[in-house]
Amino acid sequence: MNGLEIAQRRLQNQCISAQQFKEPEEIVKYMGALQAQDYAGAKWAVGLRLQNTTDALIDKAMADGSIVRTHVLRPTWHFIHPEDARWMIELTAPRINAFSASRFRQLQLDNAVFKRSNDALAKALVGDKHLNRAEIMAVLNEAGVKTDDLRFIHLLMRAELDKVICSGPRQGKQFTYALFDERVPKTNPFSKEEALAELAGRYFISHGPATLKDFTWWSGLATVDAKVGLEIIKAQLDKVTLEGREYWMAKDKPFTIGKAPAAHLLPAFDEFAVAYEDRTAIINVKYLTEARHVIFDPSIIVNGQVVGTWKRTVNKNSVDINLNPFGKLNKIQEKAVEIAANRYRKFVM
Repeated sequence: MNGLEIAQRRLQNQCISAQQFKEPEEIVKYMGALQAQDYAGAKWAVGLRLQNTTDALIDKAMADGSIVRTHVLRPTWHFIHPEDARWMIELTAPRINAFSASRFRQLQLDNAVFKRSNDALAKALVGDKHLNRAEIMAVLNEAGVKTDDLRFIHLLMRAELDKVICSGPRQGKQFTYALFDERVPKTNPFSKEEALAELAGRYFISHGPATLKDFTWWSGLATVDAKVGLEIIKAQLDKVTLEGREYWMAKDKPFTIGKAPAAHLLPAFDEFAVAYEDRTAIINVKYLTEARHVIFDPSIIVNGQVVGTWKRTVNKNSVDINLNPFGKLNKIQEKAVEIAANRYRKFVM
């Protein structure tokens, strides 16, 4: 196995080149979590991994709670399955809080403030209420909790990590929050070892081939805990060693690649890039400079390699897509990219 095959296998295992699910909640559960701070891009990250879906259907899944958007793994939003919310937050919240501790101190946020904020939110949201950010800010201010500077976003993040609130249905273009216990089903608790094994299994099966360092980065776990998770599930995985690195992936999973070039338009912060500590496998060496912002830029992928960036402008009745290839594409590659662009247009419209 070489670097190119690693990239192509990741495309397949992440269901980008081989979609096997139809519903948003199915792919989200399979992937474990999908980074989702850019909501429009995150919807496409879900959509491109599904068979024949639309932007509106992803919105519907958010609205009815089939998928949840909350802080988990690392200090940013992710889409997760509601059945995974409790154990996944319980496993990863302590590390996120520890990472954020100095910022909390700078903003004069301590446990007493968080309790007052959480209590006010729980009281305001009980009874299946959904409040937007302006309404939540008013609730906190009335409770005597200051929401100036960056305190507000940290209060919301902490309430998510404390399992008080999570995403509710949107009001037009505004996000709302709901009471966690009214949005997320009761599930049997996991021991720490069970949670580590479950998270490791989801990651390596859906994101492999990947290394322990990749999993540690993606999960936000301490290295010692990431090692425990991998150790528990090793028997379920295949291992390949390349240039001294051990890569793990689903055991005995067939790998197929078509003869014609395959192209994909990926959003910013897509799992194909952001889920790995080492991203060199997906970048052609001649484009290392151009692709240095591969996490942050929507990417054009051809045959598993980043070959350019793209931008979209959504109009009333059309979608304009501006392609920025790093180098010359041949006619077959250009055709593949145009097919990918049309797939995105169909998704949005």
